[in-house]
Amino acid sequence: MAPWWGTRNNVSPRLREEVEAMRATFGSTFRLNVPKFDPLFWEGVVEINMRGIPQRGHTVKIMYPHEYPNRPPEAYILDPRIYSEKHQFEDGQLCLFNPKDGTNYGWNPSRSTVVTIAGWAIQWMYAYYTWRVTGEWPGIEERVSKGNGA
Repeated sequence: MAPWWGTRNNVSPRLREEVEAMRATFGSTFRLNVPKFDPLFWEGVVEINMRGIPQRGHTVKIMYPHEYPNRPPEAYILDPRIYSEKHQFEDGQLCLFNPKDGTNYGWNPSRSTVVTIAGWAIQWMYAYYTWRVTGEWPGIEERVSKGNGA
């Protein structure tokens, strides 16, 4: 069975749309990589324009899972190495949305694209640096009350 994106000689309409959307939104910031055996991924350097951060250019990698679009792409910051105990998995994958929020606010296989994930990853970086300075993660966070066993 061919992967969701088709083959090198017969690319799926979904991937064609994703490439067009990424170029329209981010220009040449991200480049699609098509490894021979591994999943497809986008990689690019995003400039974060905040005072006091040690490095403005951040290399971002967004990998398509084999189950795409039923499972969202995974976003990672490769350089500089960032690890946050908030909103990041142990392997470095950024936690970009809460699956409990459903398809209206989280990943929606029928209308979300890699552009969605790239935008969320950029927002994550700004939130991360804001949190490092203020101690508060901006935006709505899931609150777990102490009475619920957490």
